[in-house]
Amino acid sequence: MEASDENTIGTKAMSLRYWYGASIAEFLGTGSDSVIGELTTNCTFALLPTQRDAWLAQIELLRAQLSGLTGSIFFEFNIPRVGRRIDVVLVIGPVVFALEFKVGENSFDRSAIEQVWDYALDLKNFHEASHRASIVPILIATELDKSPLLDLREDADQVYRPVSINATGLRAVIDLALSSTNGAAIESRSWSCAPYHPTPTIVEAARALYAQHSVEAIARFDAGAKNLQMTSRRIEELVDEACRTRQKVICFVTGVPGAGKTLVGLNLATRRRAEDQPTHAVFLSGNDPLVAVLREALTRDEVARHKKKRKKIRKADAARPVRAFIQNVHHFRDHALTNEGPPIEHVVIFDEAQRAWNLKQVASFMLRKKKRPGFPYSEPEFLISYMDRHQDWAVVV
Repeated sequence: MEASDENTIGTKAMSLRYWYGASIAEFLGTGSDSVIGELTTNCTFALLPTQRDAWLAQIELLRAQLSGLTGSIFFEFNIPRVGRRIDVVLVIGPVVFALEFKVGENSFDRSAIEQVWDYALDLKNFHEASHRASIVPILIATELDKSPLLDLREDADQVYRPVSINATGLRAVIDLALSSTNGAAIESRSWSCAPYHPTPTIVEAARALYAQHSVEAIARFDAGAKNLQMTSRRIEELVDEACRTRQKVICFVTGVPGAGKTLVGLNLATRRRAEDQPTHAVFLSGNDPLVAVLREALTRDEVARHKKKRKKIRKADAARPVRAFIQNVHHFRDHALTNEGPPIEHVVIFDEAQRAWNLKQVASFMLRKKKRPGFPYSEPEFLISYMDRHQDWAVVV
């Protein structure tokens, strides 16, 4: 790793991407209280003593296991626009290690193993700099007496099967993974600030999933719904025109509750793509229950289709493509705070836009939760300005 890489990582902790980041050498030379202090400063929720104790246990365990290694460490790493934080990420050589700690636990349950595996898969599928990296998910039960027999198995996508260990087993996993992985060392600085970008595999799965899904689980989008068809067709025309003439367009879709506005947005989000990108569209909502219902309905449809074909699929794997085109608007907003460029999508649908916060609400939230005083934008203004970073064309619906 280059010296400049190591010296600048820690300055990015306020970027919201992670709460503490440093080279391993810097981490080992920093007192635990200083690390805890930075984590506490960047924490976005009320800090409980149990969380502080968990961080302290993680720090002490890592100090004992990382001596002599060259790389970087990130605590509470946020997977872009997915809304999940990984306890600790290590970037060493050509390998990314995703660590999930179960402090005080002496056993592993299936849900914990699935959790760390999903973290690794989300990195692979949604974090641009991880698309070609080898990723090792590691579950650590700090009070486990003896680690299971070490068995590193890499799948075709370069994501290893989860490894479960005790407090003293981490170094053996790292050494084995590094000895069996070829490739250039990952530059930690660029890796840590890489943007959200779903893999083509995920995008195609999302498109195919929605194309087949049974929308009766949500509402009906049938041939008799003339207004829905006309509205969808007109928005499609405006998107094509904006792309062709290199213009930026805002469309306002109104209607009484239940008129089908959400379905118009969903339909658009899954249909739009340009030749040089798998997709340029995303459906965003600040209504958490709605996002949950839409995702759950589509996920269950996909699981049911696999079951009919007598094929097995983990529910988490079925849900992953759904997250590529149905997202929480607040995660999209937070990514705009950390990403200097435009989003990868050229078409963005803001569902229930009337719920957007005004300047006073956003400024208060940014001060309390993001440690950003004097934030100067309302939510609509900031989100539109994010799309306006595109130099060619963009459509906001």
